[in-house]
Amino acid sequence: MTRTVSDDTPLVGANSPFFRIIKQGLDGLVEGEDFYDLLAEDVVFEFVITVPGYPRRVEGRQGIVELYSDYGDYVSLHSADDLRAHHDPETSVVVLEYAVHGTSVRTGRPYDNHFVSVVTVRGGKVAHWRDYLDPVAVFDAQGWPHDVS
Repeated sequence: MTRTVSDDTPLVGANSPFFRIIKQGLDGLVEGEDFYDLLAEDVVFEFVITVPGYPRRVEGRQGIVELYSDYGDYVSLHSADDLRAHHDPETSVVVLEYAVHGTSVRTGRPYDNHFVSVVTVRGGKVAHWRDYLDPVAVFDAQGWPHDVS
């Protein structure tokens, strides 16, 4: 196996809490040494519940790498927990429920978000990812809307 990103790349990589919780939830179903290596080259991500300015759909592994390339400029994650994984072997679909915790880099406010990710696996790689998050958690952490005095 090869790594898609190096250890010194500031992406959501192999040592991040996000990667570890996703890897745990998909254990035995996918292979890879970092989050991006779990993804098929032609993976499709759909962000069903999201925040303004965030894409609704991204196609291809490289598109996901680019999307998360500046993630560390906004959020510093320190943990992930509350994992629940529901797997349907007949459809190769896994529903992951999990939480991530960190700090907004820009505001210093806590960032605590809960996700539901519906993941389709084919050939040991993630082929499709449909994501739902709590946008209010993002707004609170980033200070949106700006406080009006």
